[in-house]
Amino acid sequence: MPDTVSPQPTAPDTAAGFEPTERTVPTRSRERASYDREVVHSILDEAYLCHLGFVRDGAPVVLPTLFGRIGDRLYVHGSTGSRPLREAGRTDPGLPVCLTVTHVDGLVLARSAFHHSINYRSVVVHGVAHTVTDPEERRAALDAIVDHVVPGRSADSRPADEKELAATAVIRLDLREVSAKIRTGGPNDEARDLMLPHWAGVVPLARGYETPLPADDLDPAIGVPEYVTEL
Repeated sequence: MPDTVSPQPTAPDTAAGFEPTERTVPTRSRERASYDREVVHSILDEAYLCHLGFVRDGAPVVLPTLFGRIGDRLYVHGSTGSRPLREAGRTDPGLPVCLTVTHVDGLVLARSAFHHSINYRSVVVHGVAHTVTDPEERRAALDAIVDHVVPGRSADSRPADEKELAATAVIRLDLREVSAKIRTGGPNDEARDLMLPHWAGVVPLARGYETPLPADDLDPAIGVPEYVTEL
């Protein structure tokens, strides 16, 4: 999803890369970390699901959920009865969260069990989530979440009515304390293992789509939209 102008309040500045912090600098493989804004955006935009982590009643909780991005701002939606979304509604201090996305690009098979790995791209975001109350921003956020899955879909579906909006909570998380981490390439075998009789290499993984299946009750006259076939 391309960057767009965010509704009020103004999102963080998008001119420069993200500033590393103690929480975003990895303790291992620091050379794989990136704070480049375009890299972070591209990894987020290619993901369908994020995992939202927070503490509830003193215990960690991680929820998989859809999300959307507008500029340097992420949006997550859910039921107004959801406890984490209710807690995010507190203006002070909001809900401390950690949001992550991960793509697995390949299985890395080494000659030794120790050096097996995966090629991946990931983003980790730390911050405080707040409930979105501005009606215009809420609608833009919900459109962004729909378009994040299938670009162009929000304009080709009925928008939420007042009852549905009343049952839906939206939280906002600014991209401020964020980093990407990427692994590419083959196995990193020890020199002493290079002559072992075990296959080594990478099994690439790629995302794909099959033929769209129409709903059982769909009017046969309605064809598959171009934005779906473009997937």
